[in-house]
Amino acid sequence: MLKNVPTVLSPELLKTLDEMGHGDEIVIGDGNFPSGNLGPKVIRADGLGGKALLDAILTMIPLDTYAPSNFLLMNTTNGDPTPTIWKDYKTIASEHDPNVHIEMLERYDFYERAKKAYAIIQTSESAVYANIILKKGVVH
Repeated sequence: MLKNVPTVLSPELLKTLDEMGHGDEIVIGDGNFPSGNLGPKVIRADGLGGKALLDAILTMIPLDTYAPSNFLLMNTTNGDPTPTIWKDYKTIASEHDPNVHIEMLERYDFYERAKKAYAIIQTSESAVYANIILKKGVVH
């Protein structure tokens, strides 16, 4: 057992975050995210939501300070309303890292970017469009 590690981080996810290098990306996918067919390693986080995982992950890794965007959200389509969870995500990210640079990606562009991620975390988040890509920075 380790001290000061958020309990929502499984050993597999903790190992993955440690293995990631500067510039590597990790996806936090909502319950509807098609993680199984995109290609990268999928880490199951059943029973957990996006906010809890984002908060825990950002206690362990910094965001990339050199990238023009390091926090990517899947944009809504067909006039769907702006998800309220985005405000929560932005608040959580800002509390952990003053270097949050948000970019919105069209749905299929998000999927293409997710295919190149280091890993995808499949959550049970019920909010729609609650998908995030985080770009890892340098740990000082």
